[in-house]
Amino acid sequence: MSTLARETKPASTFIQSNPILRRLGKVTERSETNTATYAGIAAKTTYFLLITLAGMVVQLLVKNMLAAEPVWQTFKIYEKFTLTLSMKEAIVLGAVVAVGFICEMIGIFAKATIPVTGTIYSASQGYVISFLVFKVLVGYEYLGLEALLLTVAVVLAMSWLYTSGIIKADKKFFTVLLALLLGSVGLGVLGFLGSLIPFTRPYVMAMMQNSVISIIMDVVGLVIAALFLISDFAMIDHCVKDGYPKEYEWFAAFGLVFTVIWIYLKILDLLMRFAGNKNKD
Repeated sequence: MSTLARETKPASTFIQSNPILRRLGKVTERSETNTATYAGIAAKTTYFLLITLAGMVVQLLVKNMLAAEPVWQTFKIYEKFTLTLSMKEAIVLGAVVAVGFICEMIGIFAKATIPVTGTIYSASQGYVISFLVFKVLVGYEYLGLEALLLTVAVVLAMSWLYTSGIIKADKKFFTVLLALLLGSVGLGVLGFLGSLIPFTRPYVMAMMQNSVISIIMDVVGLVIAALFLISDFAMIDHCVKDGYPKEYEWFAAFGLVFTVIWIYLKILDLLMRFAGNKNKD
């Protein structure tokens, strides 16, 4: 395969996509023959999603294996769900989360490792998702399916908005996305600082415990995650149309799966809050 470097690159912004696909925008390699394709990216995205499903199956097997272990800690989540953990379950979950995070970081900075690190990351996310659905949401496992259907709907809707040109990944779009993201992060930082100050701590805690405010923040987070799909689609377009070498299909697929899982977790969290508040009423 022959490659060449182009001197010109499209204008970029540090918020143009998720951390993985943002690095894709810095690539200078180009291929004249074996180039990335939409079909190739779709196939690899499907592969990562299937690995996520496999991670869910592994969690169910581990859950059954450790079912007889004595309870170590009990946690209350959203005033509705009670999580009981054995020491071994906690250790396994912690290890899975840590390994997934490490593989994500390695994949971001070492693209050649993505077929392996992306696989491990996807499996770890599947394990975490299954843990939330079948360990935390006992009796409400259907929320996991609802979250899945809503995630598919969000992905299809954002894909249509992008391909139809209704939403364009231009400077105005990134300005709005940046404003939403910085506003969300800013509120989080202010809340954290306020919780450290004795005078403001009661007010901050009251706001954090307010179900309406929590749901609004979750909705804003979901909107941000959904908008990141637009920038992901634009980056994938750039990857294919500018003739990136075929190995970058792994990079693009990994980045897209990262955003899709993020959206799923945001939707699941929102549904959990709704279920908890309904029970309180």
